Amino acid sequence: MVRNPERRTALVDAAIEVLASEGARGLTFRAVDSRAGVPPGTASNYFTDRDDLFTQAGARIHLRMTPDPAEVDEAMRPAPSRALVTELMRWLVRRMTEERTGYLAMLELRLEATRRPALRTELNRTVRAAFDESARFHLDAGLPGDADTFLVLYLAMTGLLLEHFSLPDLLSDTALDALVETVVSRIVPAE
Repeated sequence: MVRNPERRTALVDAAIEVLASEGARGLTFRAVDSRAGVPPGTASNYFTDRDDLFTQAGARIHLRMTPDPAEVDEAMRPAPSRALVTELMRWLVRRMTEERTGYLAMLELRLEATRRPALRTELNRTVRAAFDESARFHLDAGLPGDADTFLVLYLAMTGLLLEHFSLPDLLSDTALDALVETVVSRIVPAE
């Protein structure tokens, strides 16, 4: 197996682009090579099979979607409150919108995981770890609500983002911003 980390990252990023634009069925070594602008056969030197490519794309998406710790520190300067949770959820929507390709690719991977046990195992592991870390962060930061509040907020925001990305004409940007505030105000208890 070839060991060039920069090339591997470029290939995985190309795989994410293919997933977002062509779907899971379009994710082939040839499509990744073409999207990455490398000679045919390059991707097959870096990944053992399509399952490996799917799994590595899933891991890379989570890295791309994780906010910079300095930005988190900046966002957490205000006192914990429902208003802060609202701003954090708006920030989440902005970050996911900026990483639209990654989010769409993740949706494709989640659907593909229903048919690929190895991918399902990997996504369960990575999504569970991210969920647990976010829940711990919510509670440790003293944000309003308990673990159930966080769970319902997570599920509501996941649904909101699914609608926003899969049917973008359904919710306008201004409606989306107002909807985030409505979701938080209905779920997160007042101080």
